[in-house]
Amino acid sequence: MVHLHTTIPNKLIHQLRNQKYHMVGHHSAVKRCRWLYNTLIHDKNCYKQRFYGIKTHQCVQMTPSVLNCTMRCVFCWRIQNGDKNFAWDEMDFSSFDDPELIVEGCINAQMKLLSGYKANPKANKEKYREALSPRHVAISLAGEPTLYPKLGDLIEAFHKKGFTTFLVTNGTMPEVLSKLDEEPTQLYISTCAPDKETFYEICRPLIPNAWQKFKDTLALLPSFQCPTVLRITCVRHLNLKHPERYAKLIEISNPTYIEPKSYMHVGFSRLRLKYENMPLHEEIQSFASSLADETQYTQLDESRESRIVLLSRLEKPIKLS
Repeated sequence: MVHLHTTIPNKLIHQLRNQKYHMVGHHSAVKRCRWLYNTLIHDKNCYKQRFYGIKTHQCVQMTPSVLNCTMRCVFCWRIQNGDKNFAWDEMDFSSFDDPELIVEGCINAQMKLLSGYKANPKANKEKYREALSPRHVAISLAGEPTLYPKLGDLIEAFHKKGFTTFLVTNGTMPEVLSKLDEEPTQLYISTCAPDKETFYEICRPLIPNAWQKFKDTLALLPSFQCPTVLRITCVRHLNLKHPERYAKLIEISNPTYIEPKSYMHVGFSRLRLKYENMPLHEEIQSFASSLADETQYTQLDESRESRIVLLSRLEKPIKLS
């Protein structure tokens, strides 16, 4: 059964489509990751393939909540309520599509994204053929997926299709994560501040007690069977500081991995931040080294092009595909 979502203005849908979002149903979307282009045309792979074995050309980047979120992080690339005079209720999820329809819609959208590469003489033909059978989904892209009421069913529906799943959440809905019937293949928690004051300055939550909810989510992580990740989006002059305070959050959550990664000056974040807020890879390396000293995690890998470092207590990362 399809539940109609009628609160998104048509002009906002048009704006998303202009930004190359492929709308799926009434609140989900797929968008081509730049690494899909890079791998098919230039044979360059995303760091997730390097770290975890996820084939870049078989990865679908999607969200079940393209315009819904519990926070308005200053570094986020998505359009937010108030940007360019657009206005809507970001917390409204009173109606929704069924998981199976979203999964089929995402696969169909990915096929449309790939169709332009068929006749491109620069495209790797073998990778293109494999890309037509996607095997991984990144449930991220934009918005907060834990607002989608059937998130566990969505993950299960992808798994039944033979997909691996990476779920990326801001951690403000611990009650949803604690009740997931189906765990993702890997769970990411966006960790954007070392303390409460910085959290409210950068993340600008739309719900009460967001910092405590985030900490409750961190306390949940050791109960998950799947690998867990703290993704720290590092913004120069804002949260690229106090590794000793991040270490306390890491102690609570005991994640499998820590991924310090540079903020990228793209999308609507350019309305809120400057190019100078984007750290160099050397700054990420230095910050990761300080985190390692504070936590006894060690560096397993890095990607200079993506400005990201992988830390873990494992000897090597778990290859998931």
